[in-house]
Amino acid sequence: MRKVGFILYPGYSPMGFAVSTAFEVANLQAGEPVYDVRMLSEHGGLVRTSLGFDVATEPFSGDHYDLLVVGGSMQEASAETVEFIRRAPGHCRRIAATCLAAFVLAEAGLLDGRRATTHWIRARELQARYPKVRVEEDRIFIADGPVWTSAGMTAGIDLALALIEEDLGLEAARNVARKLVLYHRRAGGQSQFSSLLELEPKSDRIQSVLTYAKGHLSNRLSVEELAEVAHLSPRQFSRAFQTETGQTPAKAIEHLRLEAARVLMEDTSHTIDVVAQQTGFADRNRMRRAFLRAFGQPPQVIRRAARGMAAVAEDLAEA
Repeated sequence: MRKVGFILYPGYSPMGFAVSTAFEVANLQAGEPVYDVRMLSEHGGLVRTSLGFDVATEPFSGDHYDLLVVGGSMQEASAETVEFIRRAPGHCRRIAATCLAAFVLAEAGLLDGRRATTHWIRARELQARYPKVRVEEDRIFIADGPVWTSAGMTAGIDLALALIEEDLGLEAARNVARKLVLYHRRAGGQSQFSSLLELEPKSDRIQSVLTYAKGHLSNRLSVEELAEVAHLSPRQFSRAFQTETGQTPAKAIEHLRLEAARVLMEDTSHTIDVVAQQTGFADRNRMRRAFLRAFGQPPQVIRRAARGMAAVAEDLAEA
């Protein structure tokens, strides 16, 4: 059984408990306790969360842990907590930080020379305060050897699912995601910035069009097709869409295609032609031009970079 400790300190965000729930569900799915989850703090006893309720914890100890997870807090961690985390690699196999807890790992020196991410809103601050950290602000989560970090808020659940996948396999992680009523586990390389969120339509009518488009990217998705979904004339639809999102339908659809294509390039072995067809670019040349405009690199280079990082992480984990 794998021992997992969640490190709490005053101001701890209750979102961290959603992360711990993934391990609880993994136990339920396995039909036996594969994870022994503990709540830990500097002195043990009750720790007050950012919402004002208290959580019972055990005091820090030198016990061996398969995984320690530091959760984000609205307050700074104490010097004693940082020191415990600094020594953690001596008695735990992996250590992870969700959201702003990356600052605690950085303060402890565990991110020096490593790739890391955090909530996008404070990623540049993390880089400025800790220049030895290789901050990648537009990532859902990153595993660099035994040290894992995630973006803000719900991204911690994606990190937990990735850890479960590493321990128990892909199918187990998928089963946990389904039990949590998640559409899917986002890949670590996926952008923190969802095109759907950035568009921020004001009406359900335009939101339904975007949801339809994301689920039918292999279609041509002409203005006429989208206008029919919105129950508007093409002219009315184009005007309403641009007023609500600030983009033309064509530009918004291209962003959705690019987002989906990048995930497929980084996390599947599909050929470029297959990715282009599945995401509606029709042919590889059109997709290549779109990648160059958006990312400054062709699809092949992005795929090679993602695989290279994965190989480095795997080598470090085995070292």
